[in-house]
Amino acid sequence: MAAKRSGAPCQDAQKDIIAFLESGEAFDSREIPRRIDTHCASIFLEADRAWKIKRAVTFGYLDFSTPQRRRDALETELRLNRRTAPQLYRAVHPISQSPDGHLEIGGLGDSIDWILEMQRFPDDALLNEKAVHGHLDERMLMALADQITAFHAAAEVFAADTGSSRFRSVVQGNVDSMASCPDILDPEQSSLLGKQLLDLTAEMASLLDARGARGRVRHAHGDLHLANIALIEDRPTLFDCLEFSTELATIDVLYDLAFLLMDLWHRNLRTEANLVFNRYLDVSGEDEGGIALMPLFLSVRAAIRAHVLAAQAMRAGAERSTVDNARSYLDLALALLRPARPRLVAIGGLSGTGKSSLARVLGGGIGRAPGARILRNDVLRKRLAGLPPEERLPRGSYSDRAAELVYDCADKLGLAALSCGQSVVVDAVFAQRSHRIGIEAVAERADVPFSGLWLEAASDTRLRRVEGRGADASDADAAVAKAQGDLTIGDLGQWQCISATGPLREMAATARRILGSRTHEV
Repeated sequence: MAAKRSGAPCQDAQKDIIAFLESGEAFDSREIPRRIDTHCASIFLEADRAWKIKRAVTFGYLDFSTPQRRRDALETELRLNRRTAPQLYRAVHPISQSPDGHLEIGGLGDSIDWILEMQRFPDDALLNEKAVHGHLDERMLMALADQITAFHAAAEVFAADTGSSRFRSVVQGNVDSMASCPDILDPEQSSLLGKQLLDLTAEMASLLDARGARGRVRHAHGDLHLANIALIEDRPTLFDCLEFSTELATIDVLYDLAFLLMDLWHRNLRTEANLVFNRYLDVSGEDEGGIALMPLFLSVRAAIRAHVLAAQAMRAGAERSTVDNARSYLDLALALLRPARPRLVAIGGLSGTGKSSLARVLGGGIGRAPGARILRNDVLRKRLAGLPPEERLPRGSYSDRAAELVYDCADKLGLAALSCGQSVVVDAVFAQRSHRIGIEAVAERADVPFSGLWLEAASDTRLRRVEGRGADASDADAAVAKAQGDLTIGDLGQWQCISATGPLREMAATARRILGSRTHEV
């Protein structure tokens, strides 16, 4: 891994290094590496390795102007990314130059720069590529949400009641960055967005501070979008975290999650965003109280993408699509702050009628981003028992008293989410009239529209579906489903019946007609 280079002036040292790496002479491979440039790094892909150098650049938020600074950044990148992707991040090596001008990765010459060695994965493993081709399936997204939750649970805590002041500085930095791109981002729009974000940050100050005091501000990923997640060995893997600033990466965990949700929403993958959002809250119940922050967090994430792309567009040779994309993120950032009246949808029916499947299909189209909070009684029952959603409970746990506690929990969480502006879908059997009246009363207390959907399917259809389930939060088996056939449902009142015998797409189309155009708000 060596090559001969003529002596170069100090300021041209990195130019020679890039040429050395780009030629392929640096690597034990016959192929010419593929080079990928970002605003502060260059990556060289060859054989089964990816090699990354930091570019000698300085921005307001980072300084890679010297070899030592670049080394420090790469070693920090190695350390932090091993939290989530230890199999990808191998080592940091010196790039050395001998007295006669040879450049080499490793070697005994003087270290003139540094390079990070990583395991290469297939290009189509990136989730942004899978999103383009429609390959983000439900199982993968659920696993991704679980990975993020586990990562946040283990991340270093920054416990202090300064969440609002820290976040305000983030918002102000983004406001200033947008203002620096007036030729790309409309100044009037940018100014309006900046004012709204700062006003909302002030309005949410007490909640931001409370979450900081409760340990929900942690050293997180910081750059959690689809291009920084790969499917490796059938497992969603987070990589390429924000490494150059501990301050910028020490954030509210929901703000970390918001980058991914915003990325999905911008791609019009609203069902997918809603699924990740709900799974995260299902397994991280202590974050339920942060739902009110989602418009703010999502909008700031969109603003970041707007000014980063605008800065790229201002460089010579930038494509027109980059300009258009920057402006689309600015439009989205504003749209995410527009008020949308929440609504409550209850989906009832016996086991095997497809309540949960319908809720997941509808959730992303109900209310503000990232869609409705879906409260599933089967999941809440496990939460009350201190168990993960898919872990089975003993039969003795399904008493009438336990059922009342679960319905009461759904009512309380639903009211809390509605009160802070998030629409809610509650998925439960609702076989008893008292439970149906109870959820209707939640909508009345919150002063929001209510829709009750009752799913009906033949007994043999329900039994077949229950018997065919894989891992699921519901513990209902064929015996339970069969016994439910003897229940007296009684008067459904304002609830509307939907046949659940056919395909899910038909059931969803009927439900959307019943719910009306309000299911397609931003």
